[in-house]
Amino acid sequence: MKEETTADACRELSPAQECFEIFRECTEMYHETDDVDAECPNPFPDGSIQQTLFAKNWVDAVQWHLEDIIRDPNIDPVAALALKRRIDRSNQVRTDMVEELDTYFRNKYAGVQVLDDATINTESPAWALDRLSILALKIYHMQAEVDRDDADADHRARCAAKLAVLTEQRSDLTTAIDQFLDDIAAGRKYMKVYRQMKMYNDPATNPVLYAAKK
Repeated sequence: MKEETTADACRELSPAQECFEIFRECTEMYHETDDVDAECPNPFPDGSIQQTLFAKNWVDAVQWHLEDIIRDPNIDPVAALALKRRIDRSNQVRTDMVEELDTYFRNKYAGVQVLDDATINTESPAWALDRLSILALKIYHMQAEVDRDDADADHRARCAAKLAVLTEQRSDLTTAIDQFLDDIAAGRKYMKVYRQMKMYNDPATNPVLYAAKK
């Protein structure tokens, strides 16, 4: 039933707004347990773009909280090292999912006739959606700060002002993403998928790792 309700709501939204609603719902579902080890309860069908978007935000939500935990001044150094390596693995998963989303968009618009004067953006559609996913987390957590009973009025006021900016940013970013997708569909812009080629995770390109084998 939850999946049907979400799908019905998304039919009234633009593509970028639909993506944000998936991110928002995922963020709220994560905080039902607020547990970095909780299993992702993805409500969308296997292989769907919605499933990937939901899973992407879940990874972002977990990493958000891992970044909070590792900043504990009293954290055990051994635990901190293990956590740092977990964050590194999470970053790689995040990058892989962004590239999966970009592959989806590239295939979706593969048949578009690109205009002679078409231009390319500084970022791909999926990396723009990555920013939107993080923005959903920022809005959620800033709202939590506004609602804090144990914070003073000045703190809540400062956070309310920041929340207003984040809300405006959400409107601007969803509009820009929708315009970008419209331009790609019309051939006014074109996209390329550049793999991130993270060198620090590759034992063949990280000097510390390949030196250790000698």
